[in-house]
Amino acid sequence: MIQFEGRELQGLSSRTLRPLRREMQIVFQDPFGSLSPRLSVRQIVEEGLRVHGIGRTSAERQELIEQALSEVGLDPDTCDRYPHEFSGGQRQRIAVARALVLRPRLLVLDEPTSALDMSVQAQIVELLRELQARHNLAYLFISHDLKVIRALADEIIVLQAGRVVEQGPAALIFERPTHPYTKALMAAALRLETAEDGEPNPAVI
Repeated sequence: MIQFEGRELQGLSSRTLRPLRREMQIVFQDPFGSLSPRLSVRQIVEEGLRVHGIGRTSAERQELIEQALSEVGLDPDTCDRYPHEFSGGQRQRIAVARALVLRPRLLVLDEPTSALDMSVQAQIVELLRELQARHNLAYLFISHDLKVIRALADEIIVLQAGRVVEQGPAALIFERPTHPYTKALMAAALRLETAEDGEPNPAVI
């Protein structure tokens, strides 16, 4: 069963789901593949506004587009450029702006930092934290990166082969995991952190 704000979604028609889709947006993993190379940034961010009938005129939509780009740290004057003119981190900001412009209540984030280098990852995580606080957003954050999960999550659900094996408050899961799979994930992350800090890594031969 999949519910959103107490309403079951399975079985609803596309027509019934459309207004709900505005409330539930997604940011995909690959910033290079999730944006159409044939559309400008303006067109990419505007597309959802047109679908949902937001903004009576092009001027009103442009104002919303510029506001969304500013919120994710991009210069609104770049809105007539195309995705290939931006870095990976900037493209992911465009993807966030595309979702944010509709003012959703739930944002699904599917490995949104995994394709980025470490410094850019940190910038995107900080951006997401700021946006969540500013707009009171709920995030469904999907990731294998426990550092990012620790930085963003309040509640954690651990999946193994598509099954929930453990769930609870993030602090509790990190401090006292109970399932063997969760314990193995934590141990692997600790070994990786140790290796990145320049200490000997017993998992590497």
